[in-house]
Amino acid sequence: MSKAHELSRRRGPLGLLELIAIGVGGMIGGGIFSMLGLAVSITGHAAPLAFLLGAMVAFFAGYSYIRLALTFRNDGASYIYLSRAFPKRPEISTLTGWTVIIGYVGTLALYAFTFGAYGADMLGRSHDPLVRMALSLAVLLFFLVVNLRGARTTGHTEDLVVYAKILILAVFAVAGLQSIEPANLTPLINKGVPSIFMAGALIFVAFEGFQLITNAVTETENPDRDIPRGIYGAIAITSSIYILLAIVAIGNLPEERIIAAEEYTLAEAARPALGEAGVLLVGIAALLATSSAINATVFGAARMMAEMAREGRMPHILVKRNFANVPWVATLTLIGLGAIFTLAGGLEVIASFSSMTFLLVSIGVSVANRRLRQKTKSKGWAVLSGIGLMSITVLLLIVHLARDDPKTLAAVAAIYLAAGIPAWYYGRSMRKAKEPSEG
Repeated sequence: MSKAHELSRRRGPLGLLELIAIGVGGMIGGGIFSMLGLAVSITGHAAPLAFLLGAMVAFFAGYSYIRLALTFRNDGASYIYLSRAFPKRPEISTLTGWTVIIGYVGTLALYAFTFGAYGADMLGRSHDPLVRMALSLAVLLFFLVVNLRGARTTGHTEDLVVYAKILILAVFAVAGLQSIEPANLTPLINKGVPSIFMAGALIFVAFEGFQLITNAVTETENPDRDIPRGIYGAIAITSSIYILLAIVAIGNLPEERIIAAEEYTLAEAARPALGEAGVLLVGIAALLATSSAINATVFGAARMMAEMAREGRMPHILVKRNFANVPWVATLTLIGLGAIFTLAGGLEVIASFSSMTFLLVSIGVSVANRRLRQKTKSKGWAVLSGIGLMSITVLLLIVHLARDDPKTLAAVAAIYLAAGIPAWYYGRSMRKAKEPSEG
């Protein structure tokens, strides 16, 4: 969200390359560095197929985001699309807005967790949870200070981070292909077909980020042509990188070693191909990616919270700004919740919550597109296919958690309940405030 605005401020009209950079930069923000181990633990050798499934879901979700963004060109948030689809039911769009925010809390926790895991591995303390927690908390506190001071990451630095991590991952992938052991890749489906869908659902958070492109629609030089190409192009590029990295990791390491190094799988997978230098290189890429993603997420999500509070969708105190015009209460709240989550939750809890949240938001956006299809000129089969695929994916994720990790499912449900009650309250309050004027 913030990256789109940053690019537009310094460059003016955005072209296709800039849009793809926004999308790829948003998606490769830390998910792949920690999601790969989870995917392998669930579906084994078929992890590349799980990432392919995640890409398919992202393509279908992207279709609705594209149609809505090109129709409502001044709106850039999911909850706005829902407010257009359900104008007389503000509680629906408010609940969506709250869901998006808690989704951002989840991704902040994931990025901080991944930063801590890779940092601890680089320090030779990969099995010390206190070191991981300390590093996770430190990176969140650092970007709390950065954001409260009103400092913005410069455009050139952001670009360098995006292209540096892509370059590092590309070097690792190419080198890793040379040292693949074919025996590690067979049989392809060694844990059953359903496990592919369950893993694909769990790792969907690794594809969260392409939506950032829709926030740049008013700054795009040729939006009708480049917004679709930008979103589909970013998903295609990111998916190719994910699938290739999954093949390289599984081909270079036995399954049990990947699962043992679940939190820092890519670093471990780099060792056979590039030695300790490769481990260091991938570790640096992980730290760069997660740092950039934390900063961009805090910047954009805090301002979204402040805007929702201004509209009466969240507590009004979140509107407060400091001397640097930063919504400091919203920023502090966001970082605080992210810190609690990353310290209290394990990787699977954070990943499950984040993936399910953005799947639910994408379903909501697709439903909005379905209701507004006369305006968006959407193809009914594409929208319904997306809703069906995402709904099945969410259902399978719930089944997986209920069967294998009921405590995680209970924790996710508790978070939704804790956020859902106040969200519904603020939505109902907006509805009641509108009723006299409408009468």
